[in-house]
Amino acid sequence: MSTEQVKKIFYAQDEATVLQELETTKEGLSDAEASKRITDFGPNSIELGKNRTLLQKFLDQFKDFMILVLLFAAIISATVGGEIADAIIILAVVIINAFLGVFQEQKAEEAIEALQKMASPLANVRRNGRMVQLKSEEIVPGDIIVLEAGNVVPADMRLYDISSLKVEEAALTGESVPVDKKLEIVPENAPLGDRKNMAFSSTNVTYGRAEGVVVGTAMNTEVGKIAHMLQNTEEKKTPLQQNQDQLGKFLTILILVIAVVMFFIGIYSGQRTWLEMLMVSISVAVAAIPEGLPAISTIILALGTQKMAKRNALVRKLPAVETLGGTEIICSDKTGTLTQNKMTIEKVYYNGQVHDSTEEIDLTLPLVKTMNFANDTKISSDNSLIGDPTETALVQFSLTKGFNIEDELEVTPRVGEVPFDSDRKLMSTIHPDQDRFTVYTKGAPDELLKRCTSIVKNGKVTPLTEADRNEILDSNHSMAIQALRVLAMAYKSIDTVPEETTSQTVEQDLIFAGLVGMIDPERPEAKMAIAEAKQAGIRTIMITGDHKDTASAIAKRLGILNSEHTDNSVITGSELDAIPQETFLKTVQEYAVYARVSPEHKVRIVKAWQSQNKVVAMTGDGVNDAPSLKQADIGIGMGITGTEVSKGASDMVLADDNFATIVHAVEEGRKVFSNIQKAVQYLLSANLGEVLTLFIATLLGWHILEPIHLLWINLVTDVFPAIALGLEEAEEDIMEQAPRGNSSNFFSNGVMASLVYQGIYEGAITLFVFWLATFHYGWDLHIGEAMAFLTLGFIQLSHAFNCKSVFKSLFSIRPFGNKQFNLAILVSLVLMLVVVFTPGLNTIFGIYDMTGQQWMIIILAALSVIPFVEIAKAILRGIGYDDKVNKLKM
Repeated sequence: MSTEQVKKIFYAQDEATVLQELETTKEGLSDAEASKRITDFGPNSIELGKNRTLLQKFLDQFKDFMILVLLFAAIISATVGGEIADAIIILAVVIINAFLGVFQEQKAEEAIEALQKMASPLANVRRNGRMVQLKSEEIVPGDIIVLEAGNVVPADMRLYDISSLKVEEAALTGESVPVDKKLEIVPENAPLGDRKNMAFSSTNVTYGRAEGVVVGTAMNTEVGKIAHMLQNTEEKKTPLQQNQDQLGKFLTILILVIAVVMFFIGIYSGQRTWLEMLMVSISVAVAAIPEGLPAISTIILALGTQKMAKRNALVRKLPAVETLGGTEIICSDKTGTLTQNKMTIEKVYYNGQVHDSTEEIDLTLPLVKTMNFANDTKISSDNSLIGDPTETALVQFSLTKGFNIEDELEVTPRVGEVPFDSDRKLMSTIHPDQDRFTVYTKGAPDELLKRCTSIVKNGKVTPLTEADRNEILDSNHSMAIQALRVLAMAYKSIDTVPEETTSQTVEQDLIFAGLVGMIDPERPEAKMAIAEAKQAGIRTIMITGDHKDTASAIAKRLGILNSEHTDNSVITGSELDAIPQETFLKTVQEYAVYARVSPEHKVRIVKAWQSQNKVVAMTGDGVNDAPSLKQADIGIGMGITGTEVSKGASDMVLADDNFATIVHAVEEGRKVFSNIQKAVQYLLSANLGEVLTLFIATLLGWHILEPIHLLWINLVTDVFPAIALGLEEAEEDIMEQAPRGNSSNFFSNGVMASLVYQGIYEGAITLFVFWLATFHYGWDLHIGEAMAFLTLGFIQLSHAFNCKSVFKSLFSIRPFGNKQFNLAILVSLVLMLVVVFTPGLNTIFGIYDMTGQQWMIIILAALSVIPFVEIAKAILRGIGYDDKVNKLKM
């Protein structure tokens, strides 16, 4: 047997052909043949992807363009400029940043390992004509496997013998209820969920038994394909990382231009030698680099993760916090994410009327007894229900209403049964009833009605008329179009239990008792969360493996589908296959719901939205969600119902499985990016002020600041206030603004204009103070330098208050509401004053013999930035510039 044969479409072939292709029989393989095949195909286990070592993760932190610029600046400072202290500070910042990144990402890349853990440890295999139990790793293509209720399917199998088999495939296909397996051949283009003659690796048998032949193991299974997709999914840069790259490139060009211009102007003017000008140019260039920004953004992100964790959003990768803030599309799995993944009764039909499940019900009704007696649900010691989700829903409904099934069965135990069969779609049980017996039957309404001759209404049994039949079918239809799964109940009384309990002897001349409609209902909080997301400019897309009608009904109930949508807004995986990729990329915005989709479809949908330059979040809890979770800009896994695979592939995990938590996380993400922008505005406006001061002073031939002055300002006034700005609370209207998307960056939303005019003002005031001291009043040069140094330091601390909001007045946003910010300003102020009043230090910094008049000039100059910026903000608000860049465009 060749390895190519495991790739054939066995579900579209008959039983004999499959066995022939696999060169096996129903007696199973011999030990010798199995040994040969395990050599050819390898063990039945998922291949692990290559995990990065700690060293590789550490080195990856240095691939950021901004980090490379800082490293280059450190080298230049140390080797050419001789600024060893500056170089040490830059290197320390970079290394601390790298350690923070490694610490946060240490638990990443767990998806493939989790897939391997899902394998069943033992399987019932027929070898040499007899049954043996083998480890799942030892199974090979061609092996004959026997499945029973409770088993985990050990490999992909083509079934050839079925006895009422139901398999729970929600984690793989998204199907919300166990699938009834059938032997009929299915078309080659059938989606995964419709391949009823197959059992897939890592799915769970919930009912019945079956026999089949293994057609795929390890990476040749459907789960293996997902593992392969995970291995081959490229790691995408987050918007934050892209922004840092853009900022690094922008600053590099700016720094080079400034340094070159200064160098040639200085040489041309003849004021200094070429070596002196080279040193000055390098010192200005280094001053322009916000060396604290990467570490500050990392710290702000880390603090954001702590706040999100308190709101049940667990972030696994730091940049994901900010990415959430830019989310424009949420592609959400239905089962277990938007819905509860728990079948629940919503409608009950009896006595000729449809009743809501919340209404009281007479527990003596034959309907109630039938739904409990014709039921294989077991109640565990901890009172949880074990069994088929459809049957457990019936028992749960009755328990809620006060019907105690365990007590009832003690009085009237089961004495006979006709098990469920997928062909007749019925099951029946027989129970003693005084000196007679009662048959209780449940099943598909159309099949059950064929076997009913009477109906019970208000306790009276009458012949079943055509009018009764039409009324029942109409009620069935009304529930079905609401995507409810409908079951019918019937019963009859018999004198004795037949010697052979078959459908012919038991399921005839039944009395119709009623209908029950159930559904996997939407999460109560999900509808509100989707509405909130829409208000924030975020569109929710439903992607599910469930049926089209069910998906459509749930989408309408959640508000994903509304009057604006047409029937064409809902599309199946098969219909999607028929759409050329080029066409789909253009029409992807037309679809709101995708049903009966495979993992490949999910990835295709995410990529299509990304091709529209949208930031896409994908939520999911199943194995089938893992590739799309990894492909999305941010993958969101479910902490409670989610498989380990989906959690491992996610950037963020919802600890409470609550879709509404995503909206809270988006708000936190927007706040984090806004706060990073505030830090950028503060740092770059301060650095711009420093560069302009040195640049213009150099052109004018002024000796205005010493290197030690610049180093101290960068160390003291930059880092603490910038970090504290990252702790600002979200602005009230942050969820009324348009999503950032991919088009935004650190300079968007008015930040660029603000930092430019504010940086120019800081530099101009510093130069003015130096001119006033040195040329107007004629004070000594060291006084002028000291006043320029203190003005530049203090004006930055004053300006930090302005950066709390790009457009809003400082006095409308509680200027002292952030305690950490207040402390940071106080610490920076004290450190600035330390070099003024500490003997020895003040001599080194050239700050001595200063008068009260000089201090008054410094304080007024430093505080002047606040009214200046307030006036500028008022002008910008007056012309509507804030609305233009911030408000949501509905």
